[in-house]
Amino acid sequence: MKKLPLLLICLSVGLSTFAQELKLKKRKADALTGSQFSTVIADTALSLSAREEMIWREVKNGNTPSFLRKLSAIEINKVINTKNYKLIIYTTPDYLSIGTDTDYFYMPTTPMLAQRIANLTHTLLPTKSMVDEIYRQAIIKLEPQPIPPTKAMTTVPVFRTHHEIVLKQLQALGNNYKQGNLTAGNKKDIIISNKIYGQATPRVVIYGWHKLDGKAIQPVYNKHTNTWADYSHGVRLISEFGYLNGKKVKLADLLKDPSLHELLSDEGIIMEAKYPID
Repeated sequence: MKKLPLLLICLSVGLSTFAQELKLKKRKADALTGSQFSTVIADTALSLSAREEMIWREVKNGNTPSFLRKLSAIEINKVINTKNYKLIIYTTPDYLSIGTDTDYFYMPTTPMLAQRIANLTHTLLPTKSMVDEIYRQAIIKLEPQPIPPTKAMTTVPVFRTHHEIVLKQLQALGNNYKQGNLTAGNKKDIIISNKIYGQATPRVVIYGWHKLDGKAIQPVYNKHTNTWADYSHGVRLISEFGYLNGKKVKLADLLKDPSLHELLSDEGIIMEAKYPID
């Protein structure tokens, strides 16, 4: 049998070791498509908690597009205390959606549900620094398309309107867009931050929605309570494990480290890299 060159063997092992996918069940063939699901949850009699339980059930059963499952690698290089560090983290290429590759629906959620999904999939929500780095390295950068704020911005019809706007942007790219490409600029992020805690009422912290010049429309903001979920919010998931100088590490541990937190956070140490669910 012909032997493979040692370099090729090493590359193959490295790629297979480092490649990561979102840990979810296989999607059932008869699961609802994105448009079907958006119609179901558009019922005006549906409470927020009931809607979120329906979203949870779909995600738990694997009803997400296949292109979201293969995670994109983000390389972060930084010198800390005169030492060079290279950290590789893995992110979903786009925001949480329900449905198939050909019929999916971008699904805003509250931070509690986002955290439940993160727990289920062994992932974290991003920090502000991660969001900036994901945008910088994104293959597809979309021009943000805000909808004028109204009381309806937390309702499914407005979710659907914005979803269709983003789809038209992607379709306009033609062959320049491929599903699974790292995509940004289409939503704000629900982020983990020290600003989650220490408030009189539980909060959601949002950030991002970068313009084409790289500047974020939304500064770090924690004035909404944790039951707020509007059309502009997206759930981006980051694998809980990364590789620091080739060694597997837990990102939550890095965020607690007195010096290495700088790789992932520009607001200092983050001891609680999650939202309270209850």
